[in-house]
Amino acid sequence: MPSVAFYTLGCKVNFYDTEAIWQLFKNEGYDQVDFDEQTADVYLINTCTVTNTGDKKSRQIIRRAIRRNPDAIVAVTGCYAQTSPAEILDIPGVDLVIGTQDRDKILPYVNEIQESRQPVNAVRNIMKTRVFEEMDVPDFADRTRAFLKIQDGCNNFCTFCIIPWSRGLSRSREANSIIQQAHQLVHAGYKEIVLTGIHTGGYGDDMENYDLTDLLWDLDKVEGLERIRISSIEASQIDDRMLDVIKRSDKLVRHFHIPLQAGDDTVLKRMRRKYTTEEFYNKMLRIREAMPDVAITTDVIVGFPGETDEMFRNGYELMKKIGFSEMHVFPYSKRTGTPAARMEDQVDEEVKNARVHELIDLSEQMQLAYAKQFVGQVLDVIPEGEAKGREGSGKLHGYSDNYIQLVFDGSMDMVGKVCRVKVTEAGVNESQATLVRVLEENLKSAAM
Repeated sequence: MPSVAFYTLGCKVNFYDTEAIWQLFKNEGYDQVDFDEQTADVYLINTCTVTNTGDKKSRQIIRRAIRRNPDAIVAVTGCYAQTSPAEILDIPGVDLVIGTQDRDKILPYVNEIQESRQPVNAVRNIMKTRVFEEMDVPDFADRTRAFLKIQDGCNNFCTFCIIPWSRGLSRSREANSIIQQAHQLVHAGYKEIVLTGIHTGGYGDDMENYDLTDLLWDLDKVEGLERIRISSIEASQIDDRMLDVIKRSDKLVRHFHIPLQAGDDTVLKRMRRKYTTEEFYNKMLRIREAMPDVAITTDVIVGFPGETDEMFRNGYELMKKIGFSEMHVFPYSKRTGTPAARMEDQVDEEVKNARVHELIDLSEQMQLAYAKQFVGQVLDVIPEGEAKGREGSGKLHGYSDNYIQLVFDGSMDMVGKVCRVKVTEAGVNESQATLVRVLEENLKSAAM
């Protein structure tokens, strides 16, 4: 039986794409083996290019695969492959470079290379691509949440970001294909679907009269689906129609990830973000009005070129005022090829690090304050498995719909089922709870 090993760098979308590519190999009779523990006939590395370090790490992993089995076919896909195919083909031992499209052709190429042993560069201009690449993932190793990719690419061209060049412009997946896949996932036993993409909220930008709001209403009708989560959405994409879904759908979870990136208007403008701090703040108020108790998490870039102490302070105060339930804080890192990397007024590394620490502290305070509101309340949680680091202790962990990680006593047969728990103690990364009951209607197995 031929074998294949995968290594994925980067974001959730890449992990989704790798799973989809594995389905293709599986259908051809391949066996999947561990990248570092066994030798494989084919190595596939799915690369990331979001930072310069992403490129470097991708090259290290490619070389590692070549060392593992010099006779294997080494195929490289993903964002770094899309933007720098020549750089990758210069590494002796690489057989195939394919970018962020045409992945359905990987196997024909692999078969061709097995015959000819000639390296192939299969990367095409992504900017000309207007069609969503259909790749299904019917099953995930993590049994409780299924990811469903609905969109690829981005039209934003923020000055710090290379992604439009590696993923192309925004293209949406056909709605009926998404709905069909949602039904399949529910049939396979999933209760929660996470809608994902490179710029998920841009779904429908390239369609006539159909957008993310329409899709959410259509998914709302899928029987057996308990939770719909959006992996990330821009504040500007949450309009009145979307607020109406947020208010009325009982499947949309009480959690949104809405990237702020900076809390100062001058910085936002230089980043080429599409909102002001005032617009962002007012949108957060409207979301909370439509969905009380909602958890709003965010991304922040610290030390963007030209960010003064005063601009940083403005941001700090805004974040505190909004009261996020968690922030992902990143120090600005220069990405070659982006306008921001060429800006003159780069911020000193030490200043950046001090600011990062301040925001991480703020994030932890806000996370704790958010969790504390729910002590004594009853929440529904879908356990994902045993609490990490406490195997065999009878403790399960999972997320509530509003993204609080809860740990409680329970048995492994509850994994993947909706459990009602009472929050007993709030913590920063996890809170403690006690089981009230496993919801009956969910005990009907997916095998029916």
